[in-house]
Amino acid sequence: MSKPYVICHMMSSVDGRILTNQWGRVKGISSYEETGSTHKADAWMCGRVTMETDFASNKPLNLKEIDYTIDKTDYVADEDASSFAIAIDKDGKLHWEKPVIDQDHLILVLTETVPQKYLAYLREIGISYIFAGKSEIDFKLALEKLAALFPIKKLLLEGGGHLNGSLLNEGLIDELSFLHVPVADGTMGTPTLFEVSKNLKKKTASHLKLIEVKQLDNDILWLRYKVL
Repeated sequence: MSKPYVICHMMSSVDGRILTNQWGRVKGISSYEETGSTHKADAWMCGRVTMETDFASNKPLNLKEIDYTIDKTDYVADEDASSFAIAIDKDGKLHWEKPVIDQDHLILVLTETVPQKYLAYLREIGISYIFAGKSEIDFKLALEKLAALFPIKKLLLEGGGHLNGSLLNEGLIDELSFLHVPVADGTMGTPTLFEVSKNLKKKTASHLKLIEVKQLDNDILWLRYKVL
């Protein structure tokens, strides 16, 4: 299988919770972006909820009806792009107003359930997309296509917990890089680093080998593991 080298880069409380808005004022949160940049990845990937919360437009998405057919095949909008933001959006729900996040070209990972008028909308804006499954995302296929169609050798996986858990469950994560923040959360029902959805067959636990530990400012630990 040819795929990018996948590094899951995350930040969590000491009890594994990942929703930072529950932590109050915590010093050193900026360490997350700083440590992530050291990996020099070609792309980063988030799930629909994270993208909707932090990056996509919150305006209503009003799609135009089309009177022509668009084949449900992969579409590369910018062949010269060299850095990428990848959004998992299996049903085509996210509203984008431009084809980049910062300077990173947008790629959407879709399923074949996405309506053709959503594809027309993506093409009009200039957003690339790939299909990876009929109604559920096949992450192995998605990574294979990302490696084949785009110059992506190294990818940062940045959650949420269900996205991370899906890739870990399929053995698709090569390395874990996470910041252990000195906060005890304890909120019931809060997403953790890795969560495998009930509709997936849970495989055996993944074993890790410690690569490096660094103590950062503000009592934050940066831990890196190889996924065995």
